[in-house]
Amino acid sequence: MQAEAEPKGDWARHALRVNDIIDNQVRSLRKRQLIASYQAKPEDPTSRAGTYWGIRTDIAEYGVSGALACPFEKTIRLANLKTRLKRLDDVVQERVINWGYAVCDAAMRRWVDASLAKPTGFPYPAAGIGD
Repeated sequence: MQAEAEPKGDWARHALRVNDIIDNQVRSLRKRQLIASYQAKPEDPTSRAGTYWGIRTDIAEYGVSGALACPFEKTIRLANLKTRLKRLDDVVQERVINWGYAVCDAAMRRWVDASLAKPTGFPYPAAGIGD
């Protein structure tokens, strides 16, 4: 979350900001706990097997050979799409799906099973991940 340059002064919008901060803190805590469970020793009762990826992940950080081409400057544009209860343009939706597919593949092959088959392409090849 970013600091607000000009915080709102009225109680209603201030209360919304407080709720946003609380929500952000809870999400951050859950993410830290999940990643800690992946890093825990197998004998630790909190230990889990798995991986984490997010929409703002830089796929290059996984260092997986054969990962689909997903330059960070393109995927961050997808990550910055406004969340709303409105239908996305079909091409934009296909790009988000392609990005999710690519980052899931990289995370799974890096942290869960390196022997998984490399992807042959995006589910929606015509859409790619953006211009």
